[in-house]
This record gives sequence, C-alpha cells and structure tokens, in this order.
Amino acid sequence: MQVLCRTTKGNAELHCCVCGQGFVLFWERQTHTERMEMVHDIQETLRRQHRKSRGPEAHPQSGFLAPQTGGQLEFSGAAVLGTAPTWEL
Repeated sequence: MQVLCRTTKGNAELHCCVCGQGFVLFWERQTHTERMEMVHDIQETLRRQHRKSRGPEAHPQSGFLAPQTGGQLEFSGAAVLGTAPTWEL
C-alpha cells in the first residue's frame, strides 16, 4: 500500500515528528486499521527526508509517495484512488 503525502498549512492529518510540517494524505485503501498500520512507515519516510535538512524544506512540496519507491506519482494507486487531480501531481 502507498500513501500520497502533500504538504499543507491548513488542517493536517499527520505532522512530521522532526520539523512539524503538516500533511494531507491520499490513501489507496480506506480502512482505519490499514491507515494506523501505515503511520509508522509514513513517519519513517518523513524522517529519512531530513538527512540533509532539518526544516520543512526537506519535504518535497509537490507531494511524494510513502513508502518511497521511486515510482511516478501519476501512476500511483494512492494518487488515483485518493482523487488527487493529475494537474496537482
């Protein structure tokens, strides 16, 4: 399962444990249990992004997949099923 993470200054579903940046999440699957199981993987992805920078700039502003696989966002099930418009990817 992958999750599309997008930075936000508004209501965030999740915050980075390093810098506090907020994120809106677009999920492939919608059950509460599956979401809770993925939170650890998402936080690990956010921590890895801070290897070179300690602030919010460490996170891609255009969105990214967690866990990171190197795939393209527009082909991600999380982006498609999460109803993220293709012009935002």
